[in-house]
Amino acid sequence: MAAIASLSELRGAEKAAVFLLALGEDHKALWELFDEEEIKEISQAMSNLGNVQSEAVEELVVDFIGRISNTGAVMGSYEQTQRLLASILPPEKVEAIMEEIRGPAGRTMWDKLGNVAETTLANYLKNEYPQTVAVVLSKVKADHAARVLSALPDDFALECVNRMLHMEPIQRDILEKIEITLRNEFMSNLARTSKRDSHELMAEIFNNFDRATENRFIGALEERNREAAERIRSLMFVFEDLKKLDPGGVQTLLRAVEKSQLALALKGASDELRNLFFTNMSERAAKIMRDDMASMGPVRLKDVDGAQSGMVQIAKDLAQRGEIMLAEGGRDDELIY
Repeated sequence: MAAIASLSELRGAEKAAVFLLALGEDHKALWELFDEEEIKEISQAMSNLGNVQSEAVEELVVDFIGRISNTGAVMGSYEQTQRLLASILPPEKVEAIMEEIRGPAGRTMWDKLGNVAETTLANYLKNEYPQTVAVVLSKVKADHAARVLSALPDDFALECVNRMLHMEPIQRDILEKIEITLRNEFMSNLARTSKRDSHELMAEIFNNFDRATENRFIGALEERNREAAERIRSLMFVFEDLKKLDPGGVQTLLRAVEKSQLALALKGASDELRNLFFTNMSERAAKIMRDDMASMGPVRLKDVDGAQSGMVQIAKDLAQRGEIMLAEGGRDDELIY
């Protein structure tokens, strides 16, 4: 079978197969976006691909990034979904899908509400009437209601508990009004604010490339769409961005990283970043680290990249737990936690 050398040789399912293969197992959660039939189709295409040359893979990824960069914002709604499905599916199939989306009255809304973080839900509910909050908490699962109550101000939470204790059967029209309010004022706003920017997604994917692959894709994308390439680069958090850590953050990271991994990562670091880590070690520990690095001799760039990527991931995990603060690449004045 001849190797695939151009994007034009790939059809829909094959494009998806190549893209998923290029991303690898680290992004296996993407498979959850497909239904069973789509998974079968993509898997079949994947098993029959054969050799796909790097030029074709590069062309596919650059084409994908270009498309999402040029599309701009999109607005999803029940009506838009129904129109889109009607253009590709038989009417009876569309109706079945939309009926499932609608679900029995009350079920879909409360299930979705049960998946909202308790602090987010509590921040919204603390501005509502206690009786309304009591109704909402009576409709979600008990464990979730408990966490929301814990996140509410004490006096307000106690009033809500009292209302729940003395609650009469809820009239259907009142429940429907609460559902409509939640859907229009809370869930729709939540969906808009939580929608992830496509460039942020691509920046995270690029962060998982090795250095050579990252440079190749960024270079190719710059030729196709310089603005998108610059935005992705600005959103990426790379090893050299660790120099923005404060001394406490550096010391926390040092405690979390294996010494062998640190030595290998610093082998390919700039002098500025090396000095930052050395000055946050004891004099003896810094000398040992320098000696370890010198005794390594020449090391493979691939191994250095792996060690540096590992340190970046550890730093992100520490930031996620609130143990350190990271300034994102290209945005020195912002912090992520």
